[in-house]
Amino acid sequence: MSVSRISSRSRRLNKAQKLSVAGVSTLAAAALAFSLVPDSASATTEPQAASGAPVVFAGSSQTKSVQSSVIEQHSTAAQLVKAADSAKAEATAAEKKAAAKNEAKAKAVAEAKKEAAAKKKAAAKADAKKRSAKKASRAADRKPVYANNLDGWIREALSIMDKKNIPGTYEGLHRNIIRESSGNPRAINDWDINAINGVPSKGLLQVIKPTFDFYHVKGTKHDQYDPVANITAAANYAADKYGSIDNVDSAY
Repeated sequence: MSVSRISSRSRRLNKAQKLSVAGVSTLAAAALAFSLVPDSASATTEPQAASGAPVVFAGSSQTKSVQSSVIEQHSTAAQLVKAADSAKAEATAAEKKAAAKNEAKAKAVAEAKKEAAAKKKAAAKADAKKRSAKKASRAADRKPVYANNLDGWIREALSIMDKKNIPGTYEGLHRNIIRESSGNPRAINDWDINAINGVPSKGLLQVIKPTFDFYHVKGTKHDQYDPVANITAAANYAADKYGSIDNVDSAY
């Protein structure tokens, strides 16, 4: 093998290998030197000098140094592994903590959105209820208030008759009321055949009880003496028998 190849291979050795080779070479040299000492050396050498001189192996300190270096390297490697494991564990714990924090945040956001939606829905419901109440109030405000007299009774009766499709006009109602009762809602006939039979005619348009009950208009009072109830029941009867109260000009 050439010198250049040895030199090239030597350069590829790391520091620890170089130290190990040096230690082994030293030990080998010491062992070789010891083996070259002749057996007769003990006879020619003074016993006191031979027994008293310490045996020193060349390169023993270098071997210990290599061993210490190897041990130190192992210790350092172990420490690095331990540190890496610790760092990994810390990183994992941090990731879990961050994930838990994000999950809690997402949950809080979802709850907040849900609560906001519920509040919005409740507010919308309350607003709708308020608008409905206002609408009803406006409708009530628009409801006409009729005077508590003959004119008011006729006009209110005509409003109900219009909704119930009962024909009749203000003139026809007023004309028949004046003839039958002179506009007195408490008028009663106690002398005609109906009175003799025990069912006297009563009210503005002088209707008997059986007729009033049969032709009573729903939504009005069930009272013969009530002006509006009396007018609408009589007009309903007249529409059935004569086509309209306007067609009545005498007792009917």
